[in-house]
Amino acid sequence: MSNTMNATATDAIETLRRRLFEPVDIAALVYFRLAFGGIMLVEVYRYFTNGWIGRYWIEPTFHFSYYGFDWVHPWPGVGMVVHWVALGIVIFGLTIGLCYRLCAILFFFGFTYTFLLDQARYLNHFYFVCLLGFILMFLPAHRAFSLDAKMRPSLRADTVPAWTLWLLRAQVGIVYFYGGIAKINSDWLHGSPLWMWLDDSSDLFLIGPYFSEMWVVYLFAWGGMLFDLLIVPGLLWRKTRWLAFFAAIVFNFMNHHLFQIGIFPWVMLAGSVLFFDPDWPRRIFNRWPHGDPVPATSSRPKWVMAGLGVYLLVQTLAPLRHWLYPGVTSWTEEGHLFSWQMKLRDKSAEAEFFATDPATGKISKVDLAEYLDDRQISKMSTRPDMILQMAHHLAEVYRGRGMARVEIRADVSASLNGRKHQRLIDPNVDLAAQPQTLRAASWILPLTEPLPPMADRPEGG
Repeated sequence: MSNTMNATATDAIETLRRRLFEPVDIAALVYFRLAFGGIMLVEVYRYFTNGWIGRYWIEPTFHFSYYGFDWVHPWPGVGMVVHWVALGIVIFGLTIGLCYRLCAILFFFGFTYTFLLDQARYLNHFYFVCLLGFILMFLPAHRAFSLDAKMRPSLRADTVPAWTLWLLRAQVGIVYFYGGIAKINSDWLHGSPLWMWLDDSSDLFLIGPYFSEMWVVYLFAWGGMLFDLLIVPGLLWRKTRWLAFFAAIVFNFMNHHLFQIGIFPWVMLAGSVLFFDPDWPRRIFNRWPHGDPVPATSSRPKWVMAGLGVYLLVQTLAPLRHWLYPGVTSWTEEGHLFSWQMKLRDKSAEAEFFATDPATGKISKVDLAEYLDDRQISKMSTRPDMILQMAHHLAEVYRGRGMARVEIRADVSASLNGRKHQRLIDPNVDLAAQPQTLRAASWILPLTEPLPPMADRPEGG
């Protein structure tokens, strides 16, 4: 029995290896390099024209770091502007396939650096871009239709190992799938907070007036969940591929018009095209020249398979870590980041911080505007981990002013998805004495306010 099982496992691994390394047309990989690079060039342009570089990283005096990355700081002076200029040059090189490997490496580290600078700027699509940048470092997307291939004919190839395409498909599929899993919660399936967001878009041409109808709210809520869960199987099955792709176009265009989520719909739509046959660009642009027919294969398939297994295991398990924490994730925020919990909650809060000198008993209210901009205050007030980080920063500030010992407390009132406001954290806890850790925080108060009946919910988000 043992020998039979071992033989079956060996056969399965060999079949998987053969399928992962079989040659497929490089055209789809080249398409994604061009599409992704073009989208990111537009994003760089937006950062300069909207003045976001100065607003996000130069003007603020304090930045909320990610756990374990408190050593990452913005460049001084005009360094962040120079960084984004360099990032634009690197993205351009990646797009046209000039010094592709170097550009892919520099893009991943350069963009991930900006991502890690301030937790208040966290967006799922920026995390997604970091992951795609990481993947692109290992893909031979420059072996055709690139300056590298033009200058080095020996580099040119018409095919690549199938795993290069399946890795990108898997990453896109993970985002869609976990986005659907996250929507299987009571608030979302009861139309919250979607009803508030749709009400804000009631002026949308043709369909806007229907957004106040509850059947439309439920259609969007349940339809969005089913779309995320079924879109990848629909794209994989040839018989439903075109219907699924049409649904992806409609879904992502609606996301673009209804929500302020930047480049995310366009990156997801570009990724959805990867599920078509690998040679589709060559069939559409039939004048695309062929290069060397020798496939670009790996000489170390075992190492490649091991790397793919580790990466996909991390990407599969990381979004599930919120189950390790008690309470409602959208309330406590523990395990929320990096879990593809996208556009699931409407949360507002007001926070007041108080510094106490134990020696004298004097209590002084902190003016948060001295340390944070409006966006940082808004984000921090809803996030217990950022509230704790702010408390530790304030303690350092007061100790620097000569207060040997200081206690920092916060009174935070928050509302989730139209509920009445309630306290988010225990106002009696000295946050400066609480450790910054990945463990569950005992000072976060549980969500007790019920979701109000639809008829009692205020209009607008």
